[in-house]
Amino acid sequence: MAGDISTGEGTSRIRLAELEFPATRAGRSDSDRPSELRRGVQRFCRNRGALAGVLVLCLFAIVALAAPLATTYDPEQTQLDQKLLDPSAAHLLGTDHLGRDILARLAYGARYSLLIGFAAVSVGLLIGVPLGTLCGFYGGWLDLVIQRVIDVFLSLPGFLLALSLVAVLGVGINNVILAVGLGVVPAFVRLIRASTLSIRSRPYVDAARLAGARGPTIIVRHILPNALAPVVIQATLGIGATILTAAGLGFLGLGVQQPTPEWGAMLGEGRSYIFSNPNLATFPGIAIFLTVLCFNLAGDGLRDALDPAL
Repeated sequence: MAGDISTGEGTSRIRLAELEFPATRAGRSDSDRPSELRRGVQRFCRNRGALAGVLVLCLFAIVALAAPLATTYDPEQTQLDQKLLDPSAAHLLGTDHLGRDILARLAYGARYSLLIGFAAVSVGLLIGVPLGTLCGFYGGWLDLVIQRVIDVFLSLPGFLLALSLVAVLGVGINNVILAVGLGVVPAFVRLIRASTLSIRSRPYVDAARLAGARGPTIIVRHILPNALAPVVIQATLGIGATILTAAGLGFLGLGVQQPTPEWGAMLGEGRSYIFSNPNLATFPGIAIFLTVLCFNLAGDGLRDALDPAL
């Protein structure tokens, strides 16, 4: 299919079928070959490490959602006559220094740790993606100002930035989510800006401009759909990083406050008993380690599945 596009300097003939619009392309259909999504799923399923990571994460999610069914103990109820018990049939992972069942606290703590991870990354996406897209598409003074602010954020390590924000905002789960989420905003801004700079010079974007499409329409219909693949990968990897950062804040006593069960706070409580009762710190540490590892494996699998160069 060919079409004539008129400009002020004359008429140029452009073969629209050769511009490779991302949404549709002449002569292609699902019956001709598998869709990009289907092929991506197939590549992802061939990655055993990524599949194992997803399965373990699904197990953690099921435990978090079904925590009342997984254990009959109240994670916040203290029983001083049963403190520091070793693993047994009654308490599969033992009890802590206040007599609370460790398994119950791990199961309920999964809710808070996973919630912080997903919510913090959502904050980073909601702020970082629009800012990065505007910077990459329009450039100019807007890009200059935002990038200098991002440089200031990037000059601080992510954990130190979250620690500083918590010191200003105060402790509590909502403030932890906001502080950790703001810490991952610079990564999303830089990533989506780089993708937008590459995509805005593509032929199909030029054709959309010549056809009269305005900036917001081009961003929504052509820029974002083609720039989101690396963002999805970064978001998956970022969930593990935010869980680790929140756990570090909880370890220092600046995250979710007691008696609410949260893996980082449990790890911080267990450090005083690391030699006499290592279970208090071992099991929360293993939960954090497995969760972060599985999110990293899943992110690597998504990268391999969505990167056409691989």
